[in-house]
Amino acid sequence: MSKTSHLPGRAEHQWAWQRAAACRGLGTEVFFHPEGERGRSRVKREEAAKAVCDRCPVRAQCLQHAVSVAEPRTESGAAAR
Repeated sequence: MSKTSHLPGRAEHQWAWQRAAACRGLGTEVFFHPEGERGRSRVKREEAAKAVCDRCPVRAQCLQHAVSVAEPRTESGAAAR
């Protein structure tokens, strides 16, 4: 059996904010464009994604997390605003 006494313990509390996220349960297609998407279709998708973030009660926590893990996607926390 593995020795786990050196592990920090449970960490669910660090992610609890995600349960309240406005994007929870939405598909990734809301936030990530398909290959080759351009023009008005892409603009509309980006606007819709930002609208989700704009109404999100945990937007600040999302952005803080994105910055702390160097998230390459700027959609996190509507950082693209």
